[in-house]
Amino acid sequence: MSKTALIVIDMINTYDHPDADLLLPSARRVVPVATGLLERARRAGVPVVYVNDNFGQWRSHHGELLDTALAGPHADLVEPLRPDDESLFVVKARHSVFFETPLSYLLDQEGVDHLVLCGQVTEQCVLYSALDAHIRHFDVTVPRDAVAHIHAGLADAALEMMERNMGARVCDSSELWT
Repeated sequence: MSKTALIVIDMINTYDHPDADLLLPSARRVVPVATGLLERARRAGVPVVYVNDNFGQWRSHHGELLDTALAGPHADLVEPLRPDDESLFVVKARHSVFFETPLSYLLDQEGVDHLVLCGQVTEQCVLYSALDAHIRHFDVTVPRDAVAHIHAGLADAALEMMERNMGARVCDSSELWT
């Protein structure tokens, strides 16, 4: 029997980086969609795992990351996606949610074999996470309307690569946990 987890990638964000101006319009469209996806997953009893950049602060923990993002100028993009008390949180250093993190172990302990990836950035962290999930034999679903991008053309290509090369299911978020 398959068990699914929702992986929320890099949505606890200060948007204080060189590509932020290009990312923000897409993030603004994605936040309400991702919020609905989170609500439906939680109602369905699906485990939610936030995997987030650490902003180069190696002493950071998820509370610090959240507080920093909520104190920033784009708190309106973070607040609706705030982790609840049941959410799990993994801090990552690089693009993939698996690179140098305990995520594989955590998912194994939870009996998870199917990942739904949402968050940002489609053509970077989401793509590399989907590849690493595929390599680890996880089934992957990517709701195209719940991932934000910097470059639309690259995001479209990344979604196509995930579907064709990694066997990911690419769908609309409305198809999940309805």
